[in-house]
Amino acid sequence: MPATRGPAVEMTDVAKRFGARSGTRPGAAGGGVSGGTSRTASRTTSGGTEALRGLDLTVPAGTVCGLLGPNGAGKTTAVRVLATLVAPDRGTARVAGYDVVREAEAVRRGIGLAGQHAAVDEGITGRDNLQLLGRLHHLGARAARARAGELLERFGLAEAGDRLVRTYSGGMRRRLDLVASLVTSPPVLFLDEPTTGLDPRSRQEIWAGVKELADGGTTVLLTTQYLEEADRLADDIVVIDHGAAIATGPPQRLKASIGTRVAVTLPEAGRLAAAAVVLAALAESGDVVVDQVERTVAVVTRPGVEVLLPRLVRELDAAGVVAQDVALRPPSLDDVFLALTARSAPGRAA
Repeated sequence: MPATRGPAVEMTDVAKRFGARSGTRPGAAGGGVSGGTSRTASRTTSGGTEALRGLDLTVPAGTVCGLLGPNGAGKTTAVRVLATLVAPDRGTARVAGYDVVREAEAVRRGIGLAGQHAAVDEGITGRDNLQLLGRLHHLGARAARARAGELLERFGLAEAGDRLVRTYSGGMRRRLDLVASLVTSPPVLFLDEPTTGLDPRSRQEIWAGVKELADGGTTVLLTTQYLEEADRLADDIVVIDHGAAIATGPPQRLKASIGTRVAVTLPEAGRLAAAAVVLAALAESGDVVVDQVERTVAVVTRPGVEVLLPRLVRELDAAGVVAQDVALRPPSLDDVFLALTARSAPGRAA
């Protein structure tokens, strides 16, 4: 895939429904994605589940973008559209300047994709998996062997390379999945929740691999539900809910967009309700979280609202609330995520 000017990944007003009755306007061909077929995203749809609802997304070349959202927010559907696995019903999506519908073959030649589930053959060795993929992508036998050996060494799988994949641990299989998506050295990589279900050590290993790729100039679009993962890896974050982007920006800027997190711990749970009233008033926010087990009341202030510790203590005292501990800290990405998505979700798609 030759270098192109502009964003590496771009989606504009992309919509997608599943289980809908669909028709095709004149001049557009229906059906699924296939090489060499010319289509436009102009199908009419009705009913079904709306997975994407006018999604806008821009990923500059050479950066890592974290796509965050609750279960069913549309993260996986967005990746499937970009990877040419499903066609959008409306809008445009481009990868390295190529339209995912009209130029699907060109898009596929320049991307790597590691999904949520293992895509490698467990009945052969890790090395054989990589060599087979290389041959399928038109590498010569010698080049495929060399590329497999290079990737196994680079991602700490050299010693396991000649073992059957079924003997690998979960973390090793996910690393092999990641490695398999890199056989063709794609400039753009889509990672759909690559560390789901992994233990902390395996997750760290995947993170190290992604960081190395990003440092080498690979553009990465990462979907994840691990907020720490996005905070650590992403240059920019796009939060989506109900199939549309609701916030975009670097992690630090998103954190600054909401207020300070205030938490009060009481020696006994009987006065939690009174403490909640005090915090809601001072923070000018009704989103107070009460934890009966931990005996805590917490709230994130509205942007621009400052809660001073002396005043908070005075107000609690006036309400007859004795605090065991009071903590004020900057919001985490978890706070941002919860603040942006803490509203009712009548129906979601993957």
